[in-house]
Amino acid sequence: MDAYTNFAEVYDGFMDNVPYRQWADYIQDLLREQGIRDGLVLELGCGTGSLTELLAGKGYDMIGVDNSGDMLQIAMEKREVSGSDILYLLQDMREFELYGTVRAVVSICDSMNYITEYEDLVQVLRLVNNYLDPEGILIFDLNTEYKYLQVLGDNTIAECREDKSFIWDNHYDNKTGINQYDLTLFICQQGDLYRRFDETHYQRAYGMEEIRRAVCEAGLELVAMYDAFSREPIKEDSERVYVIAREHGKERMR
Repeated sequence: MDAYTNFAEVYDGFMDNVPYRQWADYIQDLLREQGIRDGLVLELGCGTGSLTELLAGKGYDMIGVDNSGDMLQIAMEKREVSGSDILYLLQDMREFELYGTVRAVVSICDSMNYITEYEDLVQVLRLVNNYLDPEGILIFDLNTEYKYLQVLGDNTIAECREDKSFIWDNHYDNKTGINQYDLTLFICQQGDLYRRFDETHYQRAYGMEEIRRAVCEAGLELVAMYDAFSREPIKEDSERVYVIAREHGKERMR
């Protein structure tokens, strides 16, 4: 089934423990270190626009791309409240199109892990390189194989709140690198009546050498790879990593 359809309705509620403000500060610091303090910034896999809004508040002219219309609907409702001038586009990041180039591209909260084929990952990065200004910057994060294998593994995660609950059955296949989680949602409709929804999500663990190779194949220049929210090198037990790459000449799109 399509991911982030019914889940979109309660996504922000279950993500209320995510420190988006700290994430936005970290990304702003990384962008500033690369000389990008303003201008057009594209967020791939923007979801409900939580980070997009925060970066807009920091002075960037934001574009958000996501392939879930349900998630973008919520993002646009936030835009109405904030009055921000964010352009949202319903597009698959493997085929996204812009009207021109941007100073930077960001993608967080493991959006790149949803690209489960290596060739598609290269294509996404190639498109990014194509739409970046000269010397433009790409910043994206990834869940690591360590997290999928040692933290999520073959576990069941559940959370129950007054008006919504979920059951997350996780399975990681270390032969294929594919992490599958079956998500069962119970959402209060009215009174004591709850409706059940089911979604299945697939993500892929990429090794760091694969990421380096993909960045190179896409024509980008690798700048740095960090243990998340630090400037420290990636460790064996890093659960999330950040990758920074730079536009490095335009390769003819295939």
